[in-house]
Amino acid sequence: MSESQFLARRGEAWKRLEALLAHAGTHGLRRMDPEEVAELGRLYRWVTSDLAFAQGHRFDAGIIAYLNRLTARAHAQVYRGTAQSGRERIVEFFSQRFPAEFRRSFLFIFLCIGLTALGSIVAYSAISADPDRALALLPQGTVPAHIQKSLHDSNFAFKPDEAATMSAEIITNNIRVAVIAFAGGIVTLGLMTIWIILTNGLMVGGMGAMFGQAGFGYDFWATIAPHGVIELLAIQIAGGAGLLIASAILFPGRLRRRDAVREAGARAGVLIAGVCAMLLGAGTIEGFFSPLRFGPEIRLSVGAVTAVALLLYFTRAGRTTRARAL
Repeated sequence: MSESQFLARRGEAWKRLEALLAHAGTHGLRRMDPEEVAELGRLYRWVTSDLAFAQGHRFDAGIIAYLNRLTARAHAQVYRGTAQSGRERIVEFFSQRFPAEFRRSFLFIFLCIGLTALGSIVAYSAISADPDRALALLPQGTVPAHIQKSLHDSNFAFKPDEAATMSAEIITNNIRVAVIAFAGGIVTLGLMTIWIILTNGLMVGGMGAMFGQAGFGYDFWATIAPHGVIELLAIQIAGGAGLLIASAILFPGRLRRRDAVREAGARAGVLIAGVCAMLLGAGTIEGFFSPLRFGPEIRLSVGAVTAVALLLYFTRAGRTTRARAL
């Protein structure tokens, strides 16, 4: 290939690379479309090959110098964009990737929310009508001994100093449920996920009914509200991640099953990383706020604030940045 042919064939690609570099320099890689970022990487690889070709054929020194500068600029932009600091990665994850993946996977998450609501309503209604149904309706081992006592002992009392113990039991259970809900999607193709989500709903509704029968329902809901809203949603997201992988295994679509599972696994990984952060936040509230034993109204208000904050976060976070990028 002659020098003139080389310039004619490759010149447009170099101009396109210059335009992408100018855009990235002004707005940053994170404000570019994913397709533009991929194109930038591809053109960077091409221009490095073009530089080697021009040097090997001893083309004009001006061409080689131009390609050297273009390659250096592309290298600096590509590797500056990929070598983000830990803080930048964390900010990007929570401001964009996690809420975006939540919205993308909402069908699976919504199914888990529906199962939890169904289990809670069934258990609450049944046990409120007949407290003796608790031991038959709820899974064995989920009704603590001191709550079982309340079923047949009118002298049972909910002592304030038991609140911390109850909260710790609840958060430990919720972490266990989140892990099983996610793993169940992989190991049992979603069957265990559906069962554990439904069972957890039964337990939440059942415990609420039992404490209500004992005369402490208001304080029960106030005790779990500050951290419970976050924990319960985290469980639904973990279950949704499990069902996402199960769906890829059962219904890979046009992709090979291996590729479908790999893609679903990457998406589920984003959800689980977010779930871990949510459970950490809930644990922090449970460890530092709950023991202060504020009045029920304050605790319920904190729960309401967390619910509104989560709603705004998962429906709005990341959308503004994406709109500017387009």
